[in-house]
Amino acid sequence: MLPIEKLESLDLRFKELEELLCVAEVIADGKRYAALRREHADLDALTRTYTRYRSVQKQLAEDRLALMDPELREMVEEEIPLLEKEIVELEKEVELLLLPSDPNDARNTIIEIRSGTGGEEAALFAADLFRMYSRYAEKVGWKVELMSTSEASAGGLKEVIVNITGDKVYSRMRFEGGVHRVQRVPATENAGRIHTSTATVAVMPEADEVDVVIDDKDLEINIAASGGPGGQGVNTTNSAVQIQHKPSGLIVKCQDERSQIKNKAKAMKVLRARLLEREMAVAHAAVAAERKSMVGSGERSEKIRTYNYPQNRITDHRIGLTLHKLEIVMNGDLDEMFNALRASHQAELLNQQSR
Repeated sequence: MLPIEKLESLDLRFKELEELLCVAEVIADGKRYAALRREHADLDALTRTYTRYRSVQKQLAEDRLALMDPELREMVEEEIPLLEKEIVELEKEVELLLLPSDPNDARNTIIEIRSGTGGEEAALFAADLFRMYSRYAEKVGWKVELMSTSEASAGGLKEVIVNITGDKVYSRMRFEGGVHRVQRVPATENAGRIHTSTATVAVMPEADEVDVVIDDKDLEINIAASGGPGGQGVNTTNSAVQIQHKPSGLIVKCQDERSQIKNKAKAMKVLRARLLEREMAVAHAAVAAERKSMVGSGERSEKIRTYNYPQNRITDHRIGLTLHKLEIVMNGDLDEMFNALRASHQAELLNQQSR
């Protein structure tokens, strides 16, 4: 049974929000207006679904009464099963929309991609994953800001850290954390043998300063000359910044910007995200893993997803989903994968609530 009293209360709140968003004083208060807009957007789908549910319920009740009328009986006998089926579907949809959302879902997100097992081929795969996520971000209107990169000699990436900003980035990207495995014939392989390599992905919600308070005395900051592939300097100034958070032992280095100030700001943003992710893991130990377990060791045996190029196949091992359109996915078409992962997560939450 649906919690009708709660749904009616949320429906009233939605109507109240619609009125408030038209009030001049509210519009003038930018911070309050933005908060109310977010609340309105969060309730929109639920309210529309619940309105449809009530409408179908009313129609179903009227049809059942009409069974008593010989002239209408044949028509409503055909319509009633369709309405009953829709009621069941709408109830499931409402239950999903009532699930508590992760407070981090609306946050921007920091993604770290590192090459794992496989040498240069792993670095090339890490670059492919970065390109895949960047293309998806472009497709949905997100902005990708490069925080730090470490290039490999063959053109791949040993490591890349990016900050992705946009609408509910974390809610879509949250399931990408883990070991990604690729099976393909490297361009340098003359014998045509398939190699297996890995890359690790860490996904962290961006932290505000108020989320993670960092004491300056807990930081050890070192400045050095920036360096590119092969030891070449990317500029002549000492702009690379390395920050060590002594209590946690976390170390972050940023060198992509020519400005020491900008590199420090980026490094602090990454550090806050890593510290917030650690706090989340401790606070939600039953449902979240430490960052170390998210990325694992990069060994081939640890994987959340396999990208098999000879078979044009991508498989997510957590939900048993296989798609035979690898090239399309690698070009940024991730919606089917993301939607399936989210649906699986929601089903798990519903199952937990029913226990």
